[in-house]
Amino acid sequence: MTSITSAAPARAKTRTQIGDPLFKGLTFFFAMLVLAILTGIVAVLVIDSLPALQKFGPAFVWTATWNPVTDTYGALVPLVGTIVTAVIALTIGVPFSFGMAFFLTELCPHWARQPIAIAIELLAAVPSIIYGIWGLFVLVPIFQHYVEPALIATIGQIPVIGLLFQGPAIGMGVLLAGLILALMILPFVTSVMREVFAAVPAVLRESAYGLGATRWEVVWRVVLPYSRVGVVGAIMLGLGRALGETMAVTFVIGNAHRLSLSLMAPGTTISSTLANEFTEADGAIYTSSLIALGLVLFVLTFTVLAVGKKLLLRNVGKGGTA
Repeated sequence: MTSITSAAPARAKTRTQIGDPLFKGLTFFFAMLVLAILTGIVAVLVIDSLPALQKFGPAFVWTATWNPVTDTYGALVPLVGTIVTAVIALTIGVPFSFGMAFFLTELCPHWARQPIAIAIELLAAVPSIIYGIWGLFVLVPIFQHYVEPALIATIGQIPVIGLLFQGPAIGMGVLLAGLILALMILPFVTSVMREVFAAVPAVLRESAYGLGATRWEVVWRVVLPYSRVGVVGAIMLGLGRALGETMAVTFVIGNAHRLSLSLMAPGTTISSTLANEFTEADGAIYTSSLIALGLVLFVLTFTVLAVGKKLLLRNVGKGGTA
C-alpha cells in the first residue's frame, strides 16, 4: 500500500519534469517562428524593392509621378490616398462605433442587447469584395446623383473647406472609399468598445449614479477613463484594418494616379495599386516599384501600430485599463 501511494507522487513529478520543459520549448519555438516569418517578409520586401530604391532613392516616397511608359514611379499618390481614406474611415466610423457601444452597454433593453450585438458582429463576416460590389452598384449612383451634388452646393461653397468638396460629381472617389472602409471597420471597433465598456465594474457606475451623475457624465467621467486603453486599442485595430484593405477600395476609389484637394476626385491607395497593376508589371523596375510600395505600406502600418502601442503603454502607466 505504501509503495502504491509513493508511486503516484513520483509519476506526477516525472510528468512535471517532462511536461514543463516540453511546453516551454514549444512556446519558445512558436514565438521564434513568428519572428522568423516577420523577418522573412521584411527581407523579401527589401531585397525585391532594391532595384527601384537604388534607381529613385528616397525621392520614391515623395514623388507623385507613376508612369509605366517612362519607367518613372513614385509612392506619393497611393500613400496619400491610403492615409486619407483611413482618416475618413476613422472620422466616420469611430463616432458611430462609440455610439453603438454606448447604446448597447448603457441604454439598450436587455432583451434586444444580444441580437443587436450579433447583427453588428455579423458585418465582419461579409467579404470585402461584397462591400466593393455593393458600393459600386448601389452607393456610386447615389453619390453621383444625390450626395455629391448636395455637398458641392452646400459645403463646397464654404471658403477653404469647400475645396474638399468641389469638382464633377462622378460617384467614385476617395470620399466613397473612406465611407466603405468606415462600414468595414465598424463591427471590429464596436465589438471591442462594447466589451471594454461592459468590463467596467458595476460598483463604479452605481457610485457615480449615487452621487447624482447623469448617464453621459457616467460614461464620460467614469467609463471612458477606466477603459481608455481598450478604446485606443479598438481605434488602432480599426486603423490597421483600414490601411490594408484592398478589394473594396479598388471597386470604388476610381484608381487614378493623381493628387487632388477634392475628396470626391478619383484616387488610389497602395493596396489598390498593387491589386490593379501587379499582374501587368512586365519590367524589373516596374515590379520592383510595386514591391517597394508594399514595403512603404508595411512601414506605415508598423509605425501606426508602434505609436498605438506607445499610447497604450502610456495610458496604462496613468492608471488606465482595458
